[in-house]
Amino acid sequence: MDPFETPLTRLLGIRHPVLLAPMDLVADARLARAVSQAGGLGLLGGGYGEETWLRREAGAMAGTRFGVGFITWSLARQPRLLDVALEYGPAAIMLSFGDAAPFIPRIHAAGALAICQVQTAAMARDAVAQGADIIVAQGTEAGGHGAACSTFPLLPAVADAVGARVPVVAAGGIADGRGLAAALMLGAQGVLLGTRFYASEEAAGHPAAKQRIAAARGEDTVRGILFDISRRNVWPAPFTGRVLRNAHADRWQGREGALMQHLQSGADDYAAARAAGDFDIAAVIAGEGAGLIGGIEPAGAIVARVVEDARASLRRWQPGSNAPTHEEVAI
Repeated sequence: MDPFETPLTRLLGIRHPVLLAPMDLVADARLARAVSQAGGLGLLGGGYGEETWLRREAGAMAGTRFGVGFITWSLARQPRLLDVALEYGPAAIMLSFGDAAPFIPRIHAAGALAICQVQTAAMARDAVAQGADIIVAQGTEAGGHGAACSTFPLLPAVADAVGARVPVVAAGGIADGRGLAAALMLGAQGVLLGTRFYASEEAAGHPAAKQRIAAARGEDTVRGILFDISRRNVWPAPFTGRVLRNAHADRWQGREGALMQHLQSGADDYAAARAAGDFDIAAVIAGEGAGLIGGIEPAGAIVARVVEDARASLRRWQPGSNAPTHEEVAI
């Protein structure tokens, strides 16, 4: 049996158990289409919700199997955007960070699947009770917003809680085939990749941001609310955000109270830096998986290599293979 043909791939109608994280604005139609055409599922980054962007990018996905992801608490402020997304016939809608219950019936009524991203096993059980078809277990290694539990302990806990009922997808700190293989062993049926696809040719991110990701180490990230304060968009508890460390973070980390005393001027400076591509001030939203990324590549090549390397990793440990001995592992 092919370990990469899972209930997840059959449910979504895809060849490979690799999903594109719906990174706000970075995951546009060009990137989502490339991931889907390579056999994964491309998810547009609906993010906070901007109708003109959403219509343009979803319209460009015609003829391609795709999904759309939203920040749930922001979608609740403008719920009609869900109907806008559903007009374009996505295979799935992904909801993260908030109560999905008001939206899942509408997603199902349109014939789409509901993917819910969670950060605890309790959240996973709640989401499945609300009708989620797929659960994404997001560890704190992930770029952008998340909670407190890392991927390795979270994933098997979520798989134990709901994996017998719905497919579970791993997210956070996964950037290559070894991560996919490990996720399968821990109870997942696929992976959702963000930072790895940010550093792709098709991603809509700034070239300088991509270069910073490719050059970063895993320890070059920082988690907190600094960049949320700087852009005057502080999230509800318990969510904080992981970004690449830069001069702005070094200046203000541990001094968030002082930063909040300069909100207006700080926000103006931050917005100007983002517009100028000045990432000494503006944040590059990326996770600890950046340390596993050596360059900027086509998204299709990333999908293919992740699956190929995962297959090789699993084959290496099969009975009769040339798996390393305990002594070799210990060295």
